[in-house]
Amino acid sequence: MRDIIKYPLSTEKGMKLMEAENKLVFVVDKKARKAEIKEELEKLFSVTVKNVNTLVDRKGRKKAYVTFGGETIAIDLATQLGLM
Repeated sequence: MRDIIKYPLSTEKGMKLMEAENKLVFVVDKKARKAEIKEELEKLFSVTVKNVNTLVDRKGRKKAYVTFGGETIAIDLATQLGLM
């Protein structure tokens, strides 16, 4: 079994998204699909994931922009992960 979620990404843009849109950014396996990313996050952190958007950046990393559901607050999860 491969690791789907590699690590959370802490950037200035990511912090703005976290505060404004309840999103976190993760670097994920390049072959991971959106449904797999959603399932893995929900299982690992016991959260509700509303939406997942992905992109591959210039460095070749696949990033997942994860929007959380109503009762899950991105700032709380970021604190738990040590991003804040």
